[in-house]
Amino acid sequence: MGDDLRIRRVVTREVPWTMPDLGRDPLGFNPVYAKGAQARNMGYVITIETDGGVTGEYAWSQGGRGVSTTQIAMVGRYLIGKNALDRELIWNDLKRALRKHDRFGISPIDIALWDLAGKSLGAPIHSLLGTYRRKLPAYASTYFGDPSGGLDSPEAFADFAVRCRELGYPAFKIHGWTDGNIAREVATVLATRAAVGPEMDLMLDPACHYPTFAAALKVGRACDEANYLWYEDPYSDGGVSAFAHRKLRQLIRTPLLLGEHVRGLEAHVDQIVADGTDFVRADPDYDGGITGVMKIAHAAEGFGLDCEIHASGPAHRHAMAAIRNTNYYELGLVAPGLDPKSRHYQVYADGYNDDLESVDAQGCVTVPDGPGLGVTLDWDWIRARETGVAVYE
Repeated sequence: MGDDLRIRRVVTREVPWTMPDLGRDPLGFNPVYAKGAQARNMGYVITIETDGGVTGEYAWSQGGRGVSTTQIAMVGRYLIGKNALDRELIWNDLKRALRKHDRFGISPIDIALWDLAGKSLGAPIHSLLGTYRRKLPAYASTYFGDPSGGLDSPEAFADFAVRCRELGYPAFKIHGWTDGNIAREVATVLATRAAVGPEMDLMLDPACHYPTFAAALKVGRACDEANYLWYEDPYSDGGVSAFAHRKLRQLIRTPLLLGEHVRGLEAHVDQIVADGTDFVRADPDYDGGITGVMKIAHAAEGFGLDCEIHASGPAHRHAMAAIRNTNYYELGLVAPGLDPKSRHYQVYADGYNDDLESVDAQGCVTVPDGPGLGVTLDWDWIRARETGVAVYE
C-alpha cells in the first residue's frame, strides 16, 4: 500500500429523484402508498479524494439528509491533509466538533473513509472489520398504513405478510397508521399472526405515534397474545425515555427495541443500563457511520444484548456481516403496488438494490464482496441529475 492517502478534497452532491405512487400520510411526515402521486426525494453523494488517487464514496437518501450535508460543510476543511486511514482520530475529532448538534454529519464521512480504506487495500469493509457471516437473514419492513388501496386495512397487512413469507422472508415488520386508531392497530397485530401462522417472526414499529401510555400498553398486550419478536418505539416520547419504557417492560412480555432516536455510544449505553430496552438499535447513517455502529454493537454484546441494524444499504450490510449479536437485516421500506425500480438504487451502476424480491429462497441477502463498500456508483446518472455541489479543499 504505497498510495499517499492524505485527503486533498471532499465533495458533496445533491441528487433529487422521484418515486411514483408514493405520497405522505395525513400528518405529512411518513411515506405511504398513494396511486398517482409523485414523491420528490433528495439523495446525496460524498466523495473523499486523496493525493494518491484513491477515492472513497458513499450515497445516501435517509438519515440526516440535508442536516448531514450542513454538518459536513462545518467540518469539511478540517479533513484536508488528514490521513484517510486515521478513522478513529477523525471520528473522535468530529464527535467533539459537532457536540452541539446531532452529529449526523459524521456518518457519511466515516462510511466514505471505510470505503476508501477497503479500496486502498483491495478488500471489502466486512473483512476489515472481521467477517462473521456473508448471508444476512432479512425481514420485510413495510411502508406505513395508508387509505389508498395499498396497506389500508388489517387484512391488507396480513395478506402482504403471507406474500413475503412465500418469497422466503423469515420475518415481517409492520409500520401501522398515524391517526390514533388503536383498535385497528390491535386488529392488525392479531390478523397478521393469524395469517402467517406461528413460525414467522413478527415485529411492530409504531414509530412513536401512540399518544398515551394506555394506547402503547393495549397494543403491547396484543403483541404478547400474538407472540411478536419485538415492539419498537411505541409512544410519543420520541423513543428516548428509559424510565417510560422500563415501566412498559414491567407490564408486557414482548421485548422492546429502542434506540433509533438516541444518538451516540454513551446515550445507547445509558439506555441499556437504565433498563430502557431489550434489543439495541443502531444505524450507520444515524450513529456515526460504521465506526459508531460497531462501538454500539460491541457495547451491547458486553451486556449480553442483541444489536439490530436499522434500515438498509451497503454500509448496513457490511456492518451486520461483522456483528455476531444481531438477528435480521431490515429490508425496506416495501409495500404492494410500488415499483421498486424507481427507488434511489438507481444510483448504483451494478444493480445493487434492497427491493422486495432481492432475497433468496431462504430470505437472505448477500454482502457485497468487492473492495470497500463493494458497489459501483452510476456517475452518469448522478451528474445528469445533481442540483447542487459543494467542494472543500
